Amino acid sequence: MTITANLVKELREKSGAGMMDCKKALAETNGNFEKAVDWLRQKGLASAGKKAGRIATEGVVEAYIHGEGRIGVLLEVNSETDFVARNQQFREFVRNIAMHVAATNPVSVSVEDVPKELVDREREVLLAKGREEGKKEEMLPKIVDGQIKKWLSQNVLLEQAYVKNPDVTIGSYLKETIATIGENLIIRRFVRFELGEGLQKKVDDFAAEVAAQAKA
Repeated sequence: MTITANLVKELREKSGAGMMDCKKALAETNGNFEKAVDWLRQKGLASAGKKAGRIATEGVVEAYIHGEGRIGVLLEVNSETDFVARNQQFREFVRNIAMHVAATNPVSVSVEDVPKELVDREREVLLAKGREEGKKEEMLPKIVDGQIKKWLSQNVLLEQAYVKNPDVTIGSYLKETIATIGENLIIRRFVRFELGEGLQKKVDDFAAEVAAQAKA
């Protein structure tokens, strides 16, 4: 059976799940609408989308230290109620996300949060690399668009494969947890610290400045 955009949209409206989850559900069930609904329910995704619009102002700030103090993460995850913020499953979810951030060092929570200048810089590097490799100029924009999409999937938290289960993304893990707990949850922000990060560059910059002054 052909999986049309209208069928995906209809499943999304009925289930409240995300577009990509609906598309996958239909693919897994050979386009059978009712079986796709059941598939989403079994995966805990059927109601996550409907909860996603609700306001979440409670939650927790998690502090995670790794490698005997070499890496530290501060992470804020919001819930709708303080009751859920004290829930063991919620706490475990927050802890897992903090550990993931420590391991992968993402640049932002979502694609929308990625600084434009960072994407532009990556695009310039990829364009230059493509030209050096002899790629046709007219093909470069499409090639680079694909590479940028891959780069975002590797560096944006919600798009990354979950380190404990690479078969799912952090975004999917979030939706599953929302569906299970029954409240909207938001991974709001994080800061990651790594011992000595940036110090070598500062030393090198200072040495270059001293050398320039000595030559003057």
